[in-house]
Amino acid sequence: MKLGSSMQPPAGLGAGRRFFLVGYLPTYAAVFFLALLFWAGARGWHPPAGGRLRFSRAWTTAAALGVGETVLLVLGVTLLAVLLAPLQTSLGRLLEGAWPDRLGRAHRVRARQLRRKESWERRAALPAVVLLPPGTAGSGPPPTPAVSADVVQRAGVAGTELRRRYPLRDHLIRPTALGNALAAAEDTAGRAFGYDAVVAWPRLYPLLGEQTRTVVDDRRDTVDAAARMAVTTAATALAAAVVLMRTGWWLALALVPLLVSWVAYRGAVQAAFAYGESVHVAFDLHRFALLEALGGRLPDAPEDERKTAGAWCDLWRQGVPLPAGFRYTAHRDPSTTGGQGQP
Repeated sequence: MKLGSSMQPPAGLGAGRRFFLVGYLPTYAAVFFLALLFWAGARGWHPPAGGRLRFSRAWTTAAALGVGETVLLVLGVTLLAVLLAPLQTSLGRLLEGAWPDRLGRAHRVRARQLRRKESWERRAALPAVVLLPPGTAGSGPPPTPAVSADVVQRAGVAGTELRRRYPLRDHLIRPTALGNALAAAEDTAGRAFGYDAVVAWPRLYPLLGEQTRTVVDDRRDTVDAAARMAVTTAATALAAAVVLMRTGWWLALALVPLLVSWVAYRGAVQAAFAYGESVHVAFDLHRFALLEALGGRLPDAPEDERKTAGAWCDLWRQGVPLPAGFRYTAHRDPSTTGGQGQP
């Protein structure tokens, strides 16, 4: 039986795409890397035979695995992935910067993130325009425009990056880039229409159309898979350092999973930007489906929409009753119910 067959988890045991990307693949990579070091002769408790690792022997051992051994490896990796699955939320929050308050370093790292946000705000700000006093406009040569189109464009690009990378309100700033990217999505998605995404998103998500839901799910899976890979490979680097501690310069191999962890984390940040964009799009296209599902009247003007959305969010967030003048609609448009979006 080929070792490559162990890349697939057992059929019918949660072997969906998300489980494979988020749970099975990072766990398999960690187990295989540590097993390869062990087969090559790395032992934390004594030096390897001959003073060096022998990866040719490791590959020979891997290629000679029998059916029973391969099945045991698959079941072991799958069991470990299943046991770690409930910790996915905790691992994600760890990378987002939800650290214990007793860690004083968290405050210093958050302050550094605030300084970075302020830097982006300065880049996004247009220079002040100097107004000419009355009666001087016709004297002398025509004035040069105070702000060129190139400056406006650069400021616009910086403003877009600022909104992707950081929440609008400073008290929501988190110590990590991943946490700030996700907080920016929570803080700004649906905000222009009066929604608080934190409480509105769990109610809007079931109403998404098939295409929008596919995009949202795919991008969320990418964020979770990259975050899980980052945490798993960082832990693998620590374990590899223990296994390789008596191998001399072979200890440098522990840097391999550490490098993978760094790359995976940077990938998670970029994936969080894309995920936040898809959440914005979901509010843009399907917010009317939410109002119809709640039995509310579709607003006639943006101001009415913001008031209605704000009233619902106050109810969901704080239990504030709907306004006394609120009226439900007796008839619903089937074209918008169930996530089709626009009337």
